[in-house]
Amino acid sequence: MKKHLLLGLLLLSSTGLWAQIDKFEKEIKAYESQDSLAMPAKNLRLFFGSSSFRLWKSFNQDMAAYPSINRGFGGSTLEEALYYFDRMVLKYQPAWVFMYEGDNDLAKGQSPEFIAQEFVEFSKRLKEKLPNTKLVIIAARPSLARIAMLDKQKDLNGRIQQIIAKEKGRFYIDMQSPFFRADGSLMDDIFVADRLHLNEKGYQLFVKQIHEFIQKHP
Repeated sequence: MKKHLLLGLLLLSSTGLWAQIDKFEKEIKAYESQDSLAMPAKNLRLFFGSSSFRLWKSFNQDMAAYPSINRGFGGSTLEEALYYFDRMVLKYQPAWVFMYEGDNDLAKGQSPEFIAQEFVEFSKRLKEKLPNTKLVIIAARPSLARIAMLDKQKDLNGRIQQIIAKEKGRFYIDMQSPFFRADGSLMDDIFVADRLHLNEKGYQLFVKQIHEFIQKHP
């Protein structure tokens, strides 16, 4: 009896977990439909992550000089990035993966330690499947809406930096310091009304950091 009860609880837990992840299935299928009409070339820069990529409206214009594809989806987390790895990373055979994840993970209550270990798993899977592909993690950035998470963001970013320092072909882009004024205050004119996502001025800072990295690592 106890055995059956435990199995039932595990099944319910698992079903709830995958249902939560599958909420992005519509977006993923939309990308797959787009690919069926015109599959991107291999060896591009793949931007893979959450809404900071998904809402990057000027992506094609901003990245015109650097052949890239954007596969940002939902308000995703590293858990979901791992779940869709084969369909949204492996199939593109990219030369570089630029990933923005971690911010939503913290907002959902996950610890910096746990998120850092998920990053390790993502990096490991990429190395196994695409050993020549380089991985760039873009630091969890601050926002007015999540200012209370700033210390946890810094903790997570520090852990990620320590991990990549030991790995070949792994890189980090600072997306924390550019959003603060010289007096240490967070800029308040770089967000849309929700105080979380970036406006055009915010994306100019975002793009500047990415361009500078690419120019150093052509």
